[in-house]
Amino acid sequence: RPALFQMSVSQPQSGRGVPCLRCRGTCMGFEPHSWRKICKSCKCSQEDHCLSSDAEDDRKIGRLLSDSKYATLTARVKGGDGVRIYKRNRMIVTNPIVSRKDPTFDTITYEWAPPGLTQKLAMQYMELIPKEMQPVAGTDGAHYRRRQLVRQLPVHDHDPSQCRGLDEGEVKLMEDFVKKYKAEALGVGEVALPGHAGNAKEEGKARDGGPAAEKPPETTNGALESTPTVGLYRCETCKQAVPEDCPVVYADRAGYARLWHPACFVCCRCAEPLVDLIYFWKSGAAWCGRHYCESLRPRCAGCDEIIFSEEYQRAEGMAWHKKHFTCLECETPLSGKAFSLDKGSLRCAACSRSQRL
Repeated sequence: RPALFQMSVSQPQSGRGVPCLRCRGTCMGFEPHSWRKICKSCKCSQEDHCLSSDAEDDRKIGRLLSDSKYATLTARVKGGDGVRIYKRNRMIVTNPIVSRKDPTFDTITYEWAPPGLTQKLAMQYMELIPKEMQPVAGTDGAHYRRRQLVRQLPVHDHDPSQCRGLDEGEVKLMEDFVKKYKAEALGVGEVALPGHAGNAKEEGKARDGGPAAEKPPETTNGALESTPTVGLYRCETCKQAVPEDCPVVYADRAGYARLWHPACFVCCRCAEPLVDLIYFWKSGAAWCGRHYCESLRPRCAGCDEIIFSEEYQRAEGMAWHKKHFTCLECETPLSGKAFSLDKGSLRCAACSRSQRL
């Protein structure tokens, strides 16, 4: 069966020379490996080098959200033959600086902010996020967001053209896999005050006018009461009470009886905050894209892609494409040979000894 989408041959890899954020000067710059998602120079991952641009990130997330019920968060590229990009909501806050002479202004740009909110409510949301994770342009928080986009939402988990060497049957399996999770699991969180998200908005409109206004409001989860009792709302993760004036996150696939503190809306597997509130719902919990996909199919520890072949190598609870079960240092195939496994990295006996010297 012919191999398709050979990225290492047909698609140039960008980012060559970009410094590693983890090595902090010891890496001479990103040197792409032919099929691993790492730097040949320092062996760190692509996300540690922040290779993509804002435009590339928006295109990647646009593709993920397209053909789903969240396509309204994307926009069609003019002349792009149907390509859609993510309509990422940025927020610019300008604060006057009072001085003896003419007033000046301090401008802060958030590279992402929850859409559909007043600036006051959006700022309340940001203040509830740890400062080191706030996506302020030019800060570690902005770099953290970029790394999380790559880590939690790998482009090779939803775009077959970004995978290396899928055969025709595996391409079809992946397309069906992606179509299914877009329909059944993919979601984007909504930020609102408690009781003011989703159906509560529409129910509130109906109650304000028309026949529904003549009836006393039903009490469900308190969303329709004008003065909810103290402690009525509790965060799903920490179980602590949520004040009425505190912005929270809702996940429509979870139903609007559940809500989260902004800092508590995290992946149930890795406990990392869900980047841009993009989640996958499964078994009554929110997952990041990476761990959701891994919960359904094995991921190759060599190339980081989901395995759609029925034949693959397993060792110590990890999986590899058969052709990727090789030494990290010398690329020697290790099937049937002695090897060591350290933090997911395979090495042949010779390279393992060299590492210890």
